[in-house]
Amino acid sequence: MSKSEVDQVTDETVGKGGLLVRLYFDMQSEKEEELQPLMVDMINNKLLKSPGVVYCFGAIDEPLKREDGYSTSAIVTALFKDIGALINITFNFAPAGMEVLKPEKEFKIKPAALQAVLLDISNISVAYSHYILSKVLNKEDYDKVLKDMKNREELGKKLIEKKEQ
Repeated sequence: MSKSEVDQVTDETVGKGGLLVRLYFDMQSEKEEELQPLMVDMINNKLLKSPGVVYCFGAIDEPLKREDGYSTSAIVTALFKDIGALINITFNFAPAGMEVLKPEKEFKIKPAALQAVLLDISNISVAYSHYILSKVLNKEDYDKVLKDMKNREELGKKLIEKKEQ
């Protein structure tokens, strides 16, 4: 894409509720030669292919020697179709920092979109809790937590049905 095409896609996407964000990533390894390929893979094969990412590009720094190994960082500019996509990337890739480039003034979100984002956050939280608990708890305690989560899910469905009536 030429610069004008990128600008046009960016302006159209931001006009429809998208966000242009600069993300800062860091990565550590005991092996210097692993760092840049891992960072390239994360950006090109994972971040770029994530749902809601329109495009991304970045620069990766040369690895630096540290006491316990090596580290590198990357600055990635990414265009997201909406705030939900940005939130998912934030949870899944845990950038060290971020800077919203566009929109420059204010960001408006419709109530339905906000509700969808909040539900996504809730689902991500449950998924991470599920993963962590499955690694920490014994089988009996884990089964009890799953049962409690199932009960919570059923209660949530009943509340939504009640509200819709």
